[in-house]
Amino acid sequence: MYELRAGSRESRLAVVQTELIGEAIRALHPGTRIGLVTMKTTGDKILDRTLDKVGGKGLFVKELDAALLDGRIDFAVHSCKDLPMELSPGLRLGAFSRREDPRDVLILPEGAEELDPSKPIGCASARRALQLKALFPGQPVAPVRGNVLTRLQKLDRGEYAALVLAAAGVKRLGLEGRIARWFSTEELLPAAGQGILAVTVRAEDPAPWLEGVGDPDSTACALAERAFVRELDGGCSSPVAAFAVLEGERLTLRGMDIGADGAPVFGSLSGRREDAEALGEALAHRVREGSVCTAK
Repeated sequence: MYELRAGSRESRLAVVQTELIGEAIRALHPGTRIGLVTMKTTGDKILDRTLDKVGGKGLFVKELDAALLDGRIDFAVHSCKDLPMELSPGLRLGAFSRREDPRDVLILPEGAEELDPSKPIGCASARRALQLKALFPGQPVAPVRGNVLTRLQKLDRGEYAALVLAAAGVKRLGLEGRIARWFSTEELLPAAGQGILAVTVRAEDPAPWLEGVGDPDSTACALAERAFVRELDGGCSSPVAAFAVLEGERLTLRGMDIGADGAPVFGSLSGRREDAEALGEALAHRVREGSVCTAK
C-alpha cells in the first residue's frame, strides 16, 4: 500500500484526469491512498493573451513541476498535448495513459444549428487555426483562452460562432451532447499526444506504484509524436501537428508543419514500433525539407 499525493491544475477537467490516473493506480495497488493537491498555474491566471505571447505551454506545468521537485506532491498528471517537449531538469515521464478519442470536435452555441458567419470560430492553437481556414473558407477564426467550461461560457454568451476542442476533454467532462461535428484526423490533424494523459515524477523516484499504469500502444505513439514536434522545435505558437497509429508492430506517423509560403506541409512515415522516436525525428527532417512523404 502506498501513500501518495497527486498534483493537478484546478480546472474540473484536470481534476477528472488526475482522478482517472488515481483510479488506475488503486486498481493495480489496492489499499493505496492518494491525496489531491490542486493549484492554479501561471497559464491558468493569464487569460488576456495567447500562450505564445506569455511563455508557451510551460506556464501550465511550472507550479506543478516546482511542487514535484520540492516534494509537496509525488506525481502530476497532464494532458500530454499540453506538456512541453522538454521537461524540467530533475523530472521524468513516468507513464502515458491509454489514449482517449484523439479527434477534434466542433461545438455550437446552445440552440444553434449552424455557424454564424459574422462571428469567429474559437480555438486555442495555431495548429487548429491553420487547418480550420482550409475547412471553413471565409469563416473568421480567433483565439480563445480559459479551461473548457470557461470557453463554453464565452461561446454561449455569443462571443463565438463555435468552438473547436479536443474530443477527449469534452468526453471526460460528460459533455458529448454539446458536440455538433466530429472532425476526422484527416480533416484536422491532432496535436501530439492528444487524448493521452502523461504522468510526471521525480527523475530519481522509481515510482513502483506506476507499474502497469502506462499503456504500451499510447506510449509508442506519444514518443513518436513528441519526437516529431521536438525535432521541429515546435511550440504553442507553431502550427505543428502529429498523430501516430499502430497496426500490430507497425507504427505510422503523420505530421504537419508550416511551409515557407505559409501553407501546411504534410508527411507520413511508417516503421517498427520500437523505432518510434527515430521515426518522429526522421519525419520531421523530411517535412522540414518540404517533401511530402508517403508511408513505406
